[in-house]
Amino acid sequence: MISVAAQLAGMHAQTLRGYDRQGLVSPERTPGGGRRYSMRDIELLREVQRLSQEQGVNLAGIKRIIELENEVDALRAQVAELTQRLTAAFARDIVPRRQETAIVVWKPRQ
Repeated sequence: MISVAAQLAGMHAQTLRGYDRQGLVSPERTPGGGRRYSMRDIELLREVQRLSQEQGVNLAGIKRIIELENEVDALRAQVAELTQRLTAAFARDIVPRRQETAIVVWKPRQ
């Protein structure tokens, strides 16, 4: 229910509807068209509020920040998968090794 989600996120229901219209949050929909917010949505709404009120970031900036954070998360998952595949390939000796070759896997700071 939107009023409960708004209360949990610390904002007015109309503010939450506006964020939904602008694509800052995309809740699941019930068969009747009602919004169904997850805890992930609530956390995202809290972050939107914090960026807006405490940091003075406008909504376009917040939307871009969210997009970039999602992209970083996807890239981290891809790096983890590729690292796992490479490690498995070395374990099975699929990738030939040479004595003088060293492989370094870069891991970003988190």
